[in-house]
Amino acid sequence: MSMVLSDSARARGLAKPRLGFLGAGWIGRHRMEAVLEAGVAEATAIAEPSEECMRAAADLSPSAKRVDTLEALFREDIDGIVIATPSALHAQQAVEALEQGMPVFCQKPLGRARSEVQAVVVAAEKADRLLGADFSYRHTEAMRRIRPVLSSGEIGQVHAVDLTFHNAYGPDKTWFYDPALSGGGCLIDLGVHLVDLALWALDFPEVVKVESHLFAEGEKLPPNPSVVEDFAVATLTLKTGTIIRLTCSWRLHAGQDAQISAAFYGTQGGLALRNVGGSFYDFRAERYRGTESETISEPPDDWGGRAIVDWARQLSRNPGFNPEAKRFVQVAEIIDRLYGRDLDARPD
Repeated sequence: MSMVLSDSARARGLAKPRLGFLGAGWIGRHRMEAVLEAGVAEATAIAEPSEECMRAAADLSPSAKRVDTLEALFREDIDGIVIATPSALHAQQAVEALEQGMPVFCQKPLGRARSEVQAVVVAAEKADRLLGADFSYRHTEAMRRIRPVLSSGEIGQVHAVDLTFHNAYGPDKTWFYDPALSGGGCLIDLGVHLVDLALWALDFPEVVKVESHLFAEGEKLPPNPSVVEDFAVATLTLKTGTIIRLTCSWRLHAGQDAQISAAFYGTQGGLALRNVGGSFYDFRAERYRGTESETISEPPDDWGGRAIVDWARQLSRNPGFNPEAKRFVQVAEIIDRLYGRDLDARPD
């Protein structure tokens, strides 16, 4: 097993973190391409069962070695592991990698429930290894402009936050529709981004109350449902009294591909991220004063791979545990509470 870049190597500027990729589907390849284009890491080894996906990954990094398993990745000369596998595997694979002394960057959700996320974070802290999760919307230029204004207090006391993520399509993998494998439906798939974005933008305030309504094909579901939801409405009440309201869905008759927004309303103004023309990728940031609107950022913005690029840069500086990873547990706890399930229970 390799050690992460030595101080002397970093000082010479000759070395980059060598990464192993576990999973090279579309999302895994996109994140691989991001770090390669940014020049912040090398793709040294890849574990991917699909021949088609493996060929596409090899086109991005022809020198990367193909291996068959996570355990085989451990035997390669790498400095960290990127996990882009189905959700049911994330926590176990991340814990195994961390226990081998490997820093980890993992697709969301980091786990299907708080208990799984907690186990990953504990393993990272115990191993003193860097842990990252792909909460990519934090890295849009729109949120880069919005968050500092929120933190400055320029729009006054934020008392209401509205977030939306409607996807006119549904996932194309069958495991998404099995709650034992996915952890849930649109709430854990899309809503987790909204919960994370709101709490991160507000510096992770305490949530004192949650309420949710989950639906599948128009029928309201009970707490801890045995089927996945395709529509969810949730309200979070913060200790400050601020109300966060979020809505997310799959296959909604939305009149366009997607509706994505995050709006923050304060006593002295408002701020919002909104997708443009139904796009999943193009966002505009706006600032509101009464009836006036000012655009503060516009597309194009190549933001999709910035989370892993940021993690790779952190890795090159310091592979040790970053306490900010403990925030992942707070987000997972909110998701569990919205599903109405036992926070200490492990998924089947």
